[in-house]
Formats: sequence, structure tokens, C-alpha cells
Amino acid sequence: MADNIVEQAAAWRTAGRRVALATVVSTWGSSPRPVGSQMAVDDRGSMAGSVSGGCIESAVAHEAVKTMEDGEPRLLSFGITNEMAWEVGLACGGQVQVYVEAVE
Repeated sequence: MADNIVEQAAAWRTAGRRVALATVVSTWGSSPRPVGSQMAVDDRGSMAGSVSGGCIESAVAHEAVKTMEDGEPRLLSFGITNEMAWEVGLACGGQVQVYVEAVE
């Protein structure tokens, strides 16, 4: 796998796969990954990179599949109170916004 997430996405596209790229565009409070962190998802379910250290990756990947299917970018918002943080796996609390777009 390529070291760079964008390079991996490009390699998947070259191989004929559909690809979506997710990028952390804003955070508030505690966040496991900084703004600019990226994750690529292909139409076979492969993922490269991380937008949250694992706690919201499956939700982002699910939305990435929708983006690959309809071509529409999405701005996803995830936030959790400190009280609920451990229940849902977002142990850091805080909020994060992730922009998901198809790679052409």
C-alpha cells in the first residue's frame, strides 16, 4: 500500500475501482485526528488512512459508498457528549466534520 492516502486512491482508480476520499475539515474539543486527516475507500470495501482513530470509520465508509454510487459529496458531522462518549466508542468526546467526495 502507498504511504500517501491520495496516492493509494489514485492507484485504486488506475485499477478501475470507484473511490471516495474522506477528509477531516473541522474539529471541536478533543479529536483523535487533526484537520486534514484523510481516509480513502474503494468499491471493494478496502480502506486506507483514518479520520478518527477507528471510532467513526465504519459510518464514514458507509457514506463513502453512497458517494461513489451517486457522485454527491457529503459533509458529515459527528459529535458526542462526554457522558455518551464511552458508550458509542468516541472516547475522545468533542466533534468532527468529515467531507466525503468521489475521486474521478
